[in-house]
Order: sequence, then structure tokens, then C-alpha cells
Amino acid sequence: MLVLIVGLVVFLGIHSVRIFAPGWARDRQAKMGEGAYKGVYSVVSVIGFVLIVWGYGLARQDPTIIWNPPVGMRHAAAGLMIFAFIALGIYALPAGRLKPMLKHPMLVAIKIWALAHLLANGDLASIILFGSFLAWAVADRIAVKRRLGTGGGAGVPAPGPVSRDVGALVVGIALYVVTLFWLHEWLIGVSPMPA
Repeated sequence: MLVLIVGLVVFLGIHSVRIFAPGWARDRQAKMGEGAYKGVYSVVSVIGFVLIVWGYGLARQDPTIIWNPPVGMRHAAAGLMIFAFIALGIYALPAGRLKPMLKHPMLVAIKIWALAHLLANGDLASIILFGSFLAWAVADRIAVKRRLGTGGGAGVPAPGPVSRDVGALVVGIALYVVTLFWLHEWLIGVSPMPA
């Protein structure tokens, strides 16, 4: 469990600098230069991510069960994940009408992903992992609102054509299908298909 927690501290820590110390982050970037700052940021992020994956894998070998989710929670999680992947598609593609509506679609995707996995998993490692990401995404969204005013609308792209929304929906649903039927089990070792 320690490796997972260290990984979360490293990964979410580096991603929280703008939330809790935006002035310090600007100063570091100014002193180091944008390229060097982004390079260090990326290396620390990758280290944290590797530790999370490794630590979660270790914790799953000898899980501490807190609660046993009903089978229906796996169905609910699978349904919620469609929306998480659609939000991810909206984030990845140029703005249509939906990206400005969601304002921060990546944070929306992370919150839905974390909530869905909290519903479907009752072991301590999952609660720590997905609960941490959910708390971080909520904190980041609040920080964005505070930085940019109550609407959090600055930095949100202008609306584009609806055809981009259609593309985002297609990409999101395609990613969902690939993940549901193949990728999740291949990467994580667990089939997300509800029984």
C-alpha cells in the first residue's frame, strides 16, 4: 500500500502545485524556462504514475476488503464510464458546442471515472486510489473557479461547429467500447464487463 500512496503523493502533488502554490509554479517556470519546467513536471508525473500502477498492482494481490459492492454497482459504473469517455473525447478534440458547456472536460472525465470506480470497488486500495483522484479533481475545479472568477470561464474556448461534438461523441464511444471489451482487461487484468 505504501508504494501506491507514495505514487499518489508524487503524481497528484505535482499536479496540485497550480492549486496550492500558483505563484511558486510561475516563479519556477520563469527561473527554469518553460521547456525545462515542463520537462521536470513530466518526469515527476511519469514517476508518480508508474508508482501508482505498481503500488495498485501490489495492493490488489492481497486486498483489504472494506465493503462488497452489489452487482448493480458494476452496471452503474459501466454506464457512468460512457459519459467519462465522451468527456475525454470532448477534451481531446477541438471545441464544438459541448466543450465550452463543460468548461473543463478533462476534470469532468476524471470525476466521473473516479466515482464510477468507487461504486464498483470496495477494497481499500481502490478507495484510496479513486477517492484521491476524485478529491483532487474537485479541488482543482474549485481552484480554477477561484483563479478565474466564479464562472471559471476564462480560458474556455469559443464554441465551434456541432460536427466537432459529433466527432467527440464518436471518439468517446469508440474508446469506451475498446476499453470495455479489450483494453481494461489487458492493462489492468480485470474485465469491467458487468456479470
